[in-house]
Amino acid sequence: MSAQDLESLNTDTKLVLAGRRPEWTGIEGHPSGVVSPAVWRASTHLYPDMAALRAGHAFNEDGRFYYGRRGAPTQWALSEALTQLEPEAAGTVLYPSGVAAIAGVLLAVLKPGDVLLMTDNAYEPSRNLARGILADIGVETRWFDPCDLASFKAALCPKARAVLLESPGSLTMEVCDVPALAAMAREHGMVSILDNTWAGPTGFAALRHGVDITLLALTKHAGGHSDVMMGSAAAGPEWFDRLRRHSQMLGTVVSPDDAALVLRGLRTMGLRLERSAATGLRIAQWLEQRADVAKVLCPMLAGSPGHELWQRDFTGGCGLFSFVFKGGTGAARDAFIDALQLFGIGYSWGGFESLATPLDPARVRTASAWPFAGMDSADVFGVRLAIGLEDAGDLIADLEQAFTIWAQAAV
Repeated sequence: MSAQDLESLNTDTKLVLAGRRPEWTGIEGHPSGVVSPAVWRASTHLYPDMAALRAGHAFNEDGRFYYGRRGAPTQWALSEALTQLEPEAAGTVLYPSGVAAIAGVLLAVLKPGDVLLMTDNAYEPSRNLARGILADIGVETRWFDPCDLASFKAALCPKARAVLLESPGSLTMEVCDVPALAAMAREHGMVSILDNTWAGPTGFAALRHGVDITLLALTKHAGGHSDVMMGSAAAGPEWFDRLRRHSQMLGTVVSPDDAALVLRGLRTMGLRLERSAATGLRIAQWLEQRADVAKVLCPMLAGSPGHELWQRDFTGGCGLFSFVFKGGTGAARDAFIDALQLFGIGYSWGGFESLATPLDPARVRTASAWPFAGMDSADVFGVRLAIGLEDAGDLIADLEQAFTIWAQAAV
């Protein structure tokens, strides 16, 4: 089915059909083929003659064999599927991890002497990139409060070249006004870049909301099974070709085996997101009623910070959110996490299993303090939960017994 035909279909149908070109799933000489593209493992692509080899230099696009570093049908199918899921995207570049996608895009956009504006709720590896590689090559980073447009304006300067947004923030869950910030960036000649991993293209159409480049950690929802690392960047025609060329100059390539895993995960991503989001919201509502919880940070939850923007701009969510204890200590928080039986202790999210990690917002703030009245970020003890596909009642029972342990340790 052509990209034009897919455009008229709903998201769930696109997830099934995207990236399944007949030339990648068919068998030459036969009218039928296989459901998913095979895993093409190849470093060398062969040409029938010298004329074909010379002609190959004139083309640089998915679907044309050249050399293994430019991919083959397995990687091409995944790139095309992601592009077809991202409204207004001209193409998608694959990277070996989400952090590699962030680094690859920033290095393609910025040059020495430029200024990068970064949201203060950014993923810690993004902050590390700013303070490490970018600083080393002469790029200055200025942080701003994600919930305050005036803070963004105050950070502007003539050398500002790009802004990196993350909405919701993957720890403290603030939802920023992405359309407004992207419009302001464009007015000042800046490139807007969004880490859209939380909602993904099925929950937030980033380019349609004015963003220039949208990033995903495919490790999360698209992979969905905690067994593959990958990232991606999608953009319109004004930026896609530059990202692609820069990625090729850096020698960035993903394994066809990994691409096949992500492509397989993509087919069921809609169902998994629906389930984890519904369970996550149920647990967030349960936590909100507890006397030992001071704040639930879940954009899908009515009354939670950023909920109005989530309602306005998003078409979906996921099971990742945080909550803050009312009082307690760091040791009590650790005892709570240790007591959980159905939640693994580990980073990432978007897999079939639930996870829990500590939330310490003071460690990752630069321009803005903890944003909730009456809470000093130095004294906040919270937990980030990544809700998987387990039964909601079982997860709530597990959290209930962990709160008992927390209460004993908090005395």
